Amino acid sequence: MSAGIAATAAALRVNAGVRGPAVPRAMKAWVLGGPGELRLVGKPVPRPGPAEVLVRIGATAVCGTDLEVIRHGAPALVEGGPPFNKNFTPGHEYMGTVAALGPGVDEFTIGDRVAVEIHAGCGRCERCREGMYTACLNYGQNYTGHDKGHRANGFTTDGGFAEYAVNHVNTLVRVPGEMSDETATLIVTAGTATYGLDVLGGLIAGQSLAVIGPGPIGLMAVGVAKALGAAPIVLTGTRRDRRRLEIGQRFGADEVIDAEEADPVAAVRRITRGAGVHYAMECSGATGAVDQAVHMTSRGGRVCLAAFAHEPVMVDVAYLVSNNIYLFGIRGEGRSATRRAAALLAQTRFPVELLHTHTFTLDRVPEAIRYAGERIEDAIKVVVKMEAGRGPAA
Repeated sequence: MSAGIAATAAALRVNAGVRGPAVPRAMKAWVLGGPGELRLVGKPVPRPGPAEVLVRIGATAVCGTDLEVIRHGAPALVEGGPPFNKNFTPGHEYMGTVAALGPGVDEFTIGDRVAVEIHAGCGRCERCREGMYTACLNYGQNYTGHDKGHRANGFTTDGGFAEYAVNHVNTLVRVPGEMSDETATLIVTAGTATYGLDVLGGLIAGQSLAVIGPGPIGLMAVGVAKALGAAPIVLTGTRRDRRRLEIGQRFGADEVIDAEEADPVAAVRRITRGAGVHYAMECSGATGAVDQAVHMTSRGGRVCLAAFAHEPVMVDVAYLVSNNIYLFGIRGEGRSATRRAAALLAQTRFPVELLHTHTFTLDRVPEAIRYAGERIEDAIKVVVKMEAGRGPAA
């Protein structure tokens, strides 16, 4: 059990039905005001209910989707509308230590180190009963008068830029003891990449893959695919991404393509002797990237879209249809992909720690977000550490 939890022995328990050491009544948390406005405030420590635990957050990574939520609102949905000025705490890629157990919880024990996935579906709609809880039909229906049990921490319920959060037991995965807090925050990112590969085919050993965009998800897609036996793997980016392309090679990319120096579609066709790849993952959100992914793919192949585009994109639908190419979109890390991703990272099949470039303390969340959004000092994955951090570091 961490010293921080033990130090709260004098505090009062948050809920009569909760089992575990005493925890504080109040905590520090960042809340979203208007677009782009974050404030550090005191909030009540949340109370875990049945099938829930209270997590004392150890570290939270900044995701590109956090930037979208903070600046524009979507895809967050709080109390039936945009998340602004609703005392909402963003942040969804976090890990921590189980601090208290809700009534009836025996799947975890106090002191367990855990990483979290975002979505806990309502469990009652058609999609949840099919196992597609990241596509829950009751998304955002979790507030007074409209509570159907859905949770998506950092999107529809409070997230990880705080000292504590409540999570459903279905969203938790144990963190190996030797894994650092910073690396553990990357389990969620690896889970998204794993889910994308699941949708594309799952069994990808010996199959070829193109990844567009060497951001955290794209790089994770390379590493996970390599660990699962995909070959060849082609990663595309730009001159601005040169460091990331180098990391992609260390993660297992067989070829990296600078899209400013060579036509990525032609390069993929050359590498695959004209056939195209079995699978493509579009992880950039760039204009034209979806169409590139389609034209990189072989007849009967599959394309997964794992990035939010900022504007409508054009796709050669005639080519897609005439070549029987399948197009999929994913949200989050469904099908319990986070658990499989955690197992892969624990096996250290690729140097995932290279993605973590900067660490900030909780009081410096706006600075952490600026580093991530502006790629200051070549930032890739910026982590907010709840304990004393070491500040920005290359």
